[in-house]
This record gives sequence, structure tokens and C-alpha cells, in this order.
Amino acid sequence: MKIVQFTIPVAGDSSIVVQHEVLPHFYVHLHRHQEIQITYIKEGTGTLIAGNYMQPFMPGDIYILGANQPHLFKSDPIYFDKRKKKKVEALSLFFKPAQLYETVLALPETKPTRRFIEQTNSGLKIASASTKKIFDEMQQVQQAKQAYRLSSFIQLLQTLSNSKGNRVLSSASTIYSISDTEGLRMNDVYRYTMEHYTEHISLEQIAAVAHLTVQAFCRYFKKHTRKTYISFLNEIRINEACKKMTGNAAVAISAVAYECGFSSAVSFNRVFKQVTGVSPSRYLADYRQQVN
Repeated sequence: MKIVQFTIPVAGDSSIVVQHEVLPHFYVHLHRHQEIQITYIKEGTGTLIAGNYMQPFMPGDIYILGANQPHLFKSDPIYFDKRKKKKVEALSLFFKPAQLYETVLALPETKPTRRFIEQTNSGLKIASASTKKIFDEMQQVQQAKQAYRLSSFIQLLQTLSNSKGNRVLSSASTIYSISDTEGLRMNDVYRYTMEHYTEHISLEQIAAVAHLTVQAFCRYFKKHTRKTYISFLNEIRINEACKKMTGNAAVAISAVAYECGFSSAVSFNRVFKQVTGVSPSRYLADYRQQVN
């Protein structure tokens, strides 16, 4: 398996591709494409991997993924259980930045919008205060035809460029020149980790998945993600722990710790605070306060 290079099918009469998906689960492979992608999650939960970013996604989230940025919306395991009859739904817009740079974004009135697009290489999560207005404008783009679609899209870009409090996704290099061989290794490492995070994973095991020595693997992983593999593994475990804690009010924190691959509640508490900045009990209390 490798990072799949997608070719987004573009209609001959439109430079903006609109994709409305209703599926049992999101696409399962780490992939990339030349287009910038704007995605609204209408239904479904899971973990977004984009560059070295990895956090849960949920309904109402809006993400911008940079051109050629490797990414994966990994649906939660429940979506792969046919008996549950779950589904995911998303609205995505795709566009090639170079195409716009040479046309409408070459005009002086669009300079702020162009600067915003140039800053999306590492991806963005749109602040929740802006998501409703942006989703409404995404729907206007979806419904519009021909030149009306383009004008609606320019309005959407203007709104995005004026939005505040957005979060940059990836802290790694914004130049995605990863080769197919490197992509194969990274995708296999990601998938193995996501499938086995509840178990003990040694550096020897994960290095073997990447077909590297332990020392070479550690250098390789740090180079491409700017974090150690253990940090990456801990982030996956804590992300899953957060979802379990907030999804089941009756579950004990100690039980979550063991279900997510930690050998003790003490190590879980320590790592949880390192990743989130608060203790598990504080995180849960804050969450309950927000939903109530």
C-alpha cells in the first residue's frame, strides 16, 4: 500500500468540483491530490490524519486540506460493522490553486484571498464560530451552476479568508515531496498503529512493518512527522480514550486506560495530561459542562 495519488474527476464545464458523499465509511487509504480540498463533515466520527496532525473529527467540523497533503479521514470501527447500519456524510469542494492564481486571483481585489490560500499548505481546521456561515456558502456553491458557481465560490473564499481562530493542522514541512516508497512505508505504519494501538507495540515491531532497522525507522519517522513514534502512538491512544470517555458516561477512566493500550492508570494519567494539557477527570468534567 502507498499514499494514493488521486485524480479528482473534473467536469469539463467547471473548475470547482463538488462532491457529496453518503457512504458506510470514509475512504480507507492515506491519499493526496493536486487540488485543495474543503470538507464539511455532516455525519460520522473518526480520526483525521493530515501530515503529522492527528485528531478526532465529528459532525459540524470543516477542514481545508492543502494541495498534495497526505490525508485520511479514518472512520471509527463501528462504521465497518454492517450490523450497525451506520453511515458517513460529507460535502467537499476541490479546486486547483494554480488555475485560480492565473485567473480571478490574479486581480488586485483578490490579494487577501490569494494570501489566505497560500497559507493552507499545512491544512486548517475552521473555528466552530465560523462553520455555520461557511457551510451555508458551501451549499450555495453546490447548488449554483456555471458562472454563478464560480462567483459563489469566490464569495466562500472571501469568507474563509476573513474567518478568525482557525487551527493549522500539520506542523511538518509544507512541501509534500514524499516518494511512493516513503508513502508505502508511512501508510503501513499508520494503518498498523491504528489497528494495533490497544496492544503493546515495540519499536522493533513497528520498524519491521516499515522494513527498516530500529535506528533507521526512528530517524525516518521523525524526519517526516517531526515527532517520535512513541509520541504518535500515545496521541492515537489518547484520541481514542477521549472518544470512549465522552461516548459512554458509565465507563471508568481506569477501564479506558487499559482498553487503549496503557499498562497502568498512572501512565495513562501522565500521558493524557502531556497530550491534552489536563487530567482525564478534568477533561471529562469540562466536556460534561459544555454539553450541559
